[in-house]
Amino acid sequence: MTAFEPSGDDHAAAVIRVLKHRYPDLKIFGWGGRRMREAGAEIIELTGDDAVMGVPGLQKIREHKRMNEDIERWLDKNPVAVHVPVDSPGANFPVCKITKPRGIKVVHLVAPQLWAWAPWRIHKLRRLTDHVMCVLPFEPDWFSKRGVEATFIGHQLFDEPLDYNALDERIANWPTGPQQIALMPGSRPGEMKNNFPLLLGAYIKLAAEHPGMVGMVAATRPEIEPVLRKIAKEAGLDWPDSLSITHAQTDAVTRWCSFALVVSGTVTLQIARQHKPMVIVYKSSRLIWSLIARWFILTKFFTLPNIVAGREIVPELVPHFAGAEPIADRAVAFLENPDSYQTQVRELVALTDQFAGAHASENAATIIARFAGLPEYQGSQPEGDHPDPAAGVAGAVADRN
Repeated sequence: MTAFEPSGDDHAAAVIRVLKHRYPDLKIFGWGGRRMREAGAEIIELTGDDAVMGVPGLQKIREHKRMNEDIERWLDKNPVAVHVPVDSPGANFPVCKITKPRGIKVVHLVAPQLWAWAPWRIHKLRRLTDHVMCVLPFEPDWFSKRGVEATFIGHQLFDEPLDYNALDERIANWPTGPQQIALMPGSRPGEMKNNFPLLLGAYIKLAAEHPGMVGMVAATRPEIEPVLRKIAKEAGLDWPDSLSITHAQTDAVTRWCSFALVVSGTVTLQIARQHKPMVIVYKSSRLIWSLIARWFILTKFFTLPNIVAGREIVPELVPHFAGAEPIADRAVAFLENPDSYQTQVRELVALTDQFAGAHASENAATIIARFAGLPEYQGSQPEGDHPDPAAGVAGAVADRN
């Protein structure tokens, strides 16, 4: 398995756990993160802590070139049956060019989003894959129509039901107020640097206009906190006393909040899962957008909730080149209008219903095992690994009401 960013590490780790449960002696190797290693893979090289999005710099290009050479040398001594590239097509396609000609089956976990950008690269994908495992409901039809074998496996965010009692215990002593605002600044260094000042500036404006408001920043790792505080200082923004910060507790922060200001990414589905209204933002390089991205991105919408819904159910400021004020204004439209707030809640419930009943990690493990020539698994998963997503949705609605 090859994963080059934190979200890919999470996806891969969940599948590794299922495979190791079903086939305890199965050897799984990877270029990936700590979660993959904890799940039972032998990690050849740690990746992902400094993942980038968009056009990488020269140093990152050189690093991947060196890594690809290492992978090639490793494969010379360690023949494998299946290569599972996880997301990150820019980093993974060159690895597929190494593995596919060796007769290794290539099974993509998380479909490259070619329907959003560069659809002509479908020819490359067709050459460099045996199967694509899709995490969005509409993707298999798109790929199948273009000659690529694909399956909707579900999304791992919805694999296990949330333990709302445990989340409530975790947030029991957190600050409370008439409005509780979550700030989700992303996980990549570049996107935090570009976007966190916008989220923080929007929160400062909202807090000034809504006495008693409290906020919580959801950092992905403990070492991110000083980074975010430094970013705020460099942007000339004072950290409000009403704004706290925690790490590795996205579900708890989502449970706690009444509204979220979030950088576009997979986390938007994580927030949607608990049906919490949000405004989604993504600031990138204006130059790169003007010269490259605007000509290649083909979708009407940019953020996952709106892409899956096929219409705007969540305000998205993507790409966003203005300041914090438009973000705050979009938030106010929901915070001060109960009808708009509840409309977005209902839209998010309908959205998450599309993922009900699918168990992504189990489905992915089954497909990978088939391509590896492993015997069909006849047992069952450990208790609790067969969730009922519909029950989770119903529980969340009942709790909220």
